Amino acid sequence: IQDEDIKNAIEDAGFEAEILPEPSNVGIKPRGVLVGQFTIGGMTCAACVNSVEGILRDLPGVSRAVVALATSLGEVEYDPTVISKDDIVNAIEDAGFEASLVQSSEQDKIILGVAGVFNELDVQLIEGILSSLKGVRQFRFDRSSGELEVLFDPEVVSSRSLVDGIEGGSKGKFKLHVMNPYARMTTKDEETLIMFQLFTSSLFLSIPVFLIRVVCPHIPLLDAFLLWRCGPFLMGDWLKWALVSVVQFVIGKRFYVAAGRALRNGSTNMDVLVALGTSASYFYSVGALLYGAITGFWSPTYFETSSMLITFVLLGKYLECLAKGKTSDAIKKLVELAPATALLVVKDNGGNIIGEREVDALLIQPGDILKVLPGAKLPADGVVVWGSSYVNESMVTGESVPVSKEVDSPVIGGTINLHGALHIKATKIGSEAVLSQIISLVETAQMSKAPIQKFADFNMKLKVGINILGAWGDSGREVGELLLEKLVASIFVPTVVTLSLITLLGWYVGGAAGAYPEQWLPENGNYFVFALMFSISVVVIACPCALGLATPTAVMVATGVGASNGVLIKGGDALERAQKVQYVIFDKTGTLTQGKAKVTTVKVFSEMDRGEFLTLVASAEASSEHPLAKAIVEYARHFHFFDENSLTEDAQYSSKGSPISAWLLDVAEFSAVPGRGIQCFIDGKQVLVGNRKLLTESGVSISAHVEQFVVDLEESARTGILAAYDGNVIGVLGVADPLKREAAVVVEGLQKMGVGIRDVRAEVMPAGKAEVVRSFQKDGSIVAMVGDGINDSPALAAADVGMAIGAGTDIAIEAADYVLMRNNLEDVITAIDLSRKTFSRIRWNYVFAMAYNVVAIPIAAGVLYPSLGIKLPPWAAGACMALSSVSVVCSSLLLRRYKKPRLTTILEITVE
Repeated sequence: IQDEDIKNAIEDAGFEAEILPEPSNVGIKPRGVLVGQFTIGGMTCAACVNSVEGILRDLPGVSRAVVALATSLGEVEYDPTVISKDDIVNAIEDAGFEASLVQSSEQDKIILGVAGVFNELDVQLIEGILSSLKGVRQFRFDRSSGELEVLFDPEVVSSRSLVDGIEGGSKGKFKLHVMNPYARMTTKDEETLIMFQLFTSSLFLSIPVFLIRVVCPHIPLLDAFLLWRCGPFLMGDWLKWALVSVVQFVIGKRFYVAAGRALRNGSTNMDVLVALGTSASYFYSVGALLYGAITGFWSPTYFETSSMLITFVLLGKYLECLAKGKTSDAIKKLVELAPATALLVVKDNGGNIIGEREVDALLIQPGDILKVLPGAKLPADGVVVWGSSYVNESMVTGESVPVSKEVDSPVIGGTINLHGALHIKATKIGSEAVLSQIISLVETAQMSKAPIQKFADFNMKLKVGINILGAWGDSGREVGELLLEKLVASIFVPTVVTLSLITLLGWYVGGAAGAYPEQWLPENGNYFVFALMFSISVVVIACPCALGLATPTAVMVATGVGASNGVLIKGGDALERAQKVQYVIFDKTGTLTQGKAKVTTVKVFSEMDRGEFLTLVASAEASSEHPLAKAIVEYARHFHFFDENSLTEDAQYSSKGSPISAWLLDVAEFSAVPGRGIQCFIDGKQVLVGNRKLLTESGVSISAHVEQFVVDLEESARTGILAAYDGNVIGVLGVADPLKREAAVVVEGLQKMGVGIRDVRAEVMPAGKAEVVRSFQKDGSIVAMVGDGINDSPALAAADVGMAIGAGTDIAIEAADYVLMRNNLEDVITAIDLSRKTFSRIRWNYVFAMAYNVVAIPIAAGVLYPSLGIKLPPWAAGACMALSSVSVVCSSLLLRRYKKPRLTTILEITVE
């Protein structure tokens, strides 16, 4: 097909078109570029995210890197000829974090779970089978996990043939199943379990240390045992030293390893702060013991500070893992919608059904005929080829009413067949399936950063720097943000350490200078120890973990809630813009209206009777693809008591898809006139069907009473179509596209919410719609556009917030920021309301996080101690830090209780 053919087809549909020059390569992935998703463990705050992103972007061959704190995922776009996935994993680990590949966009790789491998002979059998299969390029079997990774040539062998070949070659000994990458990605149970084990182990060892310090001195027998001198130290000191050493260097090893890697890489993270604070307390206590053994002067030790601090940090990480698992429930539920297996209908060469076989749902291929039993989930997107039933699509569209499905009806994978058995033909699989696209959209949204999140990464002075660079355009702003992200990541920990040192010196010098009484010192303590405890508290409590979680967790929950309500959100930036929307522009046809034109009025202005007139006009319009033409033919058919079902499928459609019937007249020299109508010849006489311009340009005069009749139709929101035969007007048809029942109420509801909808623009071309959007944006207003068709995509892209009705075209959905899965305008209100509630929650999260940092750091530094005697021991500072992160995540989780707004509430309607 040529460019000119596409241009002609668009013009035949009644629109204007021109061929644009080839666009630049900006935003287009070059051939050979892969997108890999990696799990990244050990990230605790925005500084960690910035550090990892900076490291990934600096790698050769990496063109894009985005890291999400809430999901612990990183998405990297890279050139496999320059850098491998293992190099990316190693770079992340060298920075002090844990990393592993989840999935890649490679189309020639499959990961299989293998059951039935028990010994080395079985492994050799698998290797022998794979070596003999054509199209297999490379393979690797992991005995510990039972996973088989195969690299193959998809043009030579399909994934299903590969699985069949392995199972057949082993004569049924091995059973294989495809590992679902999404299921692997959402498995956070292992991380949560590890954190729980570390926390309980640390708690088990820390409780005795705490009891030795606080409880045992009040129990004479135990106190005597602890005061028993064993060598150079007391028994109590030996026990505390032994227990805390295990906590510090065995359980707390992960902090040292991560901190060491980060420092070697020139970056810093929270692990550095934890290692610094606990080490200061531990090594001071060890030094105090050794100093006492040598000099006989025994200073108090603070072993419990180190162990309790590690315990509370691990408690915070465990609770955070639990909470983060809740925020990713949306993707988990979507993944669980897809059935594990499918019933494949097996046919012989003649197309006759000879049997059925169960196959892995991830091995379905386009064109497969699949049997779906009542109560079963549909395994793939496709069309019904046999049977009829009702299907529950609520899990995908949010629409609770079951949808009737008959032959040729489209179906969505993951939905539930309620009644009759169906045979469906698979049309879309893998990443092209609706369910996969929904998961991908939710995933992308959760990976994205809302602009408000930059508030957590930069202070106001740095923000001014961004605005200055932003004066050079978007590229300047992006460069500024990237440079400042790296700056924040590089100066954060040094700043905290500096604050800690200032606290240490302030209290120490103040004590030595006599600024506060010696009575403030602990028993047998000194000014240095007194100052050190304040200093350690500042190091521990200053980490802004809560600030870094405020936005991503709320966005993550909101996108999941939106998906469950049939509203797909493409990112945090779309969420932020939607809550500021001031104007909503609706496309009319198919959005505000039902999208199905109907003839409502027929007026004959000649001696023909009604039937003859309709036959003539329908014959002329039968070759047109225009929706209005189809409405006229349909009306004429019903007028003549012809029913669509009475025609055979072959007779009903010609090779071009045009309706054919014996009652239509023969047509010659048919042609469509873009933006005007159609013209042809019947019985040697010219027939014109279209608007005024078509008739006047063809030299046909329109009388005053006909013109008045057309004007009356247009004033009643109907389209007037004139028909002329042999140079004379013979009649007019009125065609209307009825409004959706909820349209008027939704428009009124939006006005009640403060969103403006104030005028109507008619006969607007696609480019003109984008111009209308821009005209509202001139004064800085935030504009939303709601549309469903290809002709809406320029306006959807131009709007600040584009909303595509889910029943619309793929192009409209691609250009939009929101996808409304149901063909229901009430979801526009849901989208705006959800965004407003989400950002209200984010602002509260920032209030909690900022209040915590603003209040806690001065208290930790001892500002209130001179006046009120209040101080925050290091272990209490660790508990506060942990609980602050958990409180912000739990605050975001409150969004899961979101309920769609009721129109009766918005409109203040009282229902009796």
